Amino acid sequence: MRMIFGVLGLLVVLAIIGSVAKKQLQAVKAIPSSLPAATSTATTDGGAAAPAGDRAGRLDAFPGAVAADPNAMTVPQQSQNLQNQVKQDVNRALQQGAARGDGGQ
Repeated sequence: MRMIFGVLGLLVVLAIIGSVAKKQLQAVKAIPSSLPAATSTATTDGGAAAPAGDRAGRLDAFPGAVAADPNAMTVPQQSQNLQNQVKQDVNRALQQGAARGDGGQ
């Protein structure tokens, strides 16, 4: 009897893991289709547009690829901005703490 419950328990756990894995795989498959299709108008050496079957100049050569925003900040710029923001927040917190200490006396 104990063995039967053990096997049934394992089957239930296996079914739960299988359903979670199935949902995760479906979510991963849904991501590229929800993104906008981004293609570039690449030209070949002659200056003519690349044929539809040629994926060398197109962004969809890699599934899920998205065109980069040319106005986006680079990683070093983002890092510097984050460091400045943290520095400003710490200074603001220190000033507020000093103001509380001076106000109580």
